[in-house]
Amino acid sequence: MQTNEPYRGPLAGVRVLDLSSVIFGPYASQVLADYGAEVIKIEPPAGDSTRHTGPSLEKGMAAMFLGSNRSKKSVVLDLKQPNAQQALYALLERADVFMHSMRPQKLAKLGLDKDTLRARFPRLIYVGLHGFGEDGPYAGLPAYDDVIQGMSGLADLMDRQMGEARYLPTIAADKTCGLVGAHAVMAALYQREKTGAGCFVEVPMYETMVGFNLVEHFYGMHFNPPQSGAGYPRVMAASRRPYRTTDGYICMMPYTNQHWQRFFEEVGQPELARDERFANQAARTRHIDELLNLLGSFVQQHDSAHWLEVCDRLEIPAAAVARLDDLPGDRHLRATEFFVSLQDPSMGEVRFPRSSVRMDGAQAPLAMPPRLGEHTHALLKEAGLSDADIAALQPAPSKDH
Repeated sequence: MQTNEPYRGPLAGVRVLDLSSVIFGPYASQVLADYGAEVIKIEPPAGDSTRHTGPSLEKGMAAMFLGSNRSKKSVVLDLKQPNAQQALYALLERADVFMHSMRPQKLAKLGLDKDTLRARFPRLIYVGLHGFGEDGPYAGLPAYDDVIQGMSGLADLMDRQMGEARYLPTIAADKTCGLVGAHAVMAALYQREKTGAGCFVEVPMYETMVGFNLVEHFYGMHFNPPQSGAGYPRVMAASRRPYRTTDGYICMMPYTNQHWQRFFEEVGQPELARDERFANQAARTRHIDELLNLLGSFVQQHDSAHWLEVCDRLEIPAAAVARLDDLPGDRHLRATEFFVSLQDPSMGEVRFPRSSVRMDGAQAPLAMPPRLGEHTHALLKEAGLSDADIAALQPAPSKDH
């Protein structure tokens, strides 16, 4: 049936209270907002620290905050104050999901531990975004992306490939765990539809990233006794990198037997396809550094356009290396309207990369991230607080100003 109602997303009507900060939790709740959930960001009077990280045109609206808080609302509550705790309880009356990234031992003092909230709100989905699982010896330890990258094996993988332990130049642990957190919330919402009851969802960064890294890298350790140590050789090879051409770099990935046969014929070395080192997938994996160095020696003889044409003709996956600055101009991303511009009365045009997911061709509309406390009065008024109650929640002016 046709309708003139605007598309609101599959999670329209779901209310999420998000007490998390920085990237892990906010990225998870942004995914839920992208699917149409009403996400209310509960912030301390100073706001999320990312409000001040990176370039900005307005105080409290810095780039890092914009990247993980679109389409949300903001309520300021100083939860050290009893009246602010009661205001949060008023908001919880209509909430479906409660998310936090606080260490569990701090929550009981605020009356926000899972047992207290789940007893009072049995349909509530209570989400703990932790550094480590609650039943292990690391429970309650602080965790940040760099620490988790090191503990979970990512830095070791970089050491194996580059000869030096390094972090990936992206906040891989925070964002990966944020995605896992979002799909865990959606699974819990689906379970509640069947049972009528909420549940406790725990998303520990450490275990999440160990599992993520070991998808391919557990390798021979799946077996008892182990058939090899951890680590998938193909992706750890030092020679696995974009290949230099005469005018730049290209990403090329011959993978199947047929790919390599075609490639070796193209470069006039068909006998290499029959070389016992390269004749099949298992052999290529054992000799991956030799193979990729050989590939690179051929690639460096021609320009990028040559290899893009060759790979297109031979049906070998390949692409030129893109610079981050050039992605907004990419013809595919422009055609799919991946980048969205919003007009803000204060900052003018503000651009965002949007969710990549479409449902029946549609996505929930994208909105500006909120100013600090922008929705405090309206949402607390809706929750039943009086104007006097709301005024009493406002922090006293700082003595420094």
